[in-house]
Amino acid sequence: MSTSVETRKLVLAAHAACEEKKALHARILELDPAESAFTDVFLICSGANPRQVQAIADEVELRMKREFGMYANSVEGYRAAKWILLDYVDFVVHVFDEETRALYDIERLRKTASSVALEDWKRPLVAKVAAVRAGAKAKTPARKSAAAKSATGKKSAARSQGPSRGTKKVAAQRSSAGQAKPTSKKSTTRKKATKTSGTKSAAARPARPSRTSKAAKKQTGRRKPTR
Repeated sequence: MSTSVETRKLVLAAHAACEEKKALHARILELDPAESAFTDVFLICSGANPRQVQAIADEVELRMKREFGMYANSVEGYRAAKWILLDYVDFVVHVFDEETRALYDIERLRKTASSVALEDWKRPLVAKVAAVRAGAKAKTPARKSAAAKSATGKKSAARSQGPSRGTKKVAAQRSSAGQAKPTSKKSTTRKKATKTSGTKSAAARPARPSRTSKAAKKQTGRRKPTR
């Protein structure tokens, strides 16, 4: 008897749902394929009262839908809550009340079925999960190193290309500001030179005679000679 890994995972999830709702005497039976052609596994448990029986069935349905996106092919006996059957094709969940379970005694009817130990089913799944996690851890350093290499490559490329556009703009502005300052100094020196030249030319020119000196000359010229 060999049940697939996927079916084992589903049955173990359903078993965990039964335990969460405090189901009594939960058992897993792996059926003989020669005698049972419609399913592979029975999950059998019981509840103390009708409300608990319904709560167990609800939790199994919710867990299957939430974690695996699976819906039961058929649900029987939910209203009476004495024997609820959830058919998931590859496995069937039987939720009894204690009296009905003792009456039908499915474990005795399926003599060829073998009872499954949970630890035997959990070991391969735990090993598979550990292998997947180890592979994921091995891949993450490689990704980080590749990202670091790409970052260093970008930095080296940026250094080889020289300064960026922003630094070029700042350098151009600084150079233009530095060139503007000498021109202002030259203009001031030119203005000073023109002022000094104006003063020199004014000093070199002869002074014009005043009006009083001209009148004096005229008077001297008009004087009559003495006899």
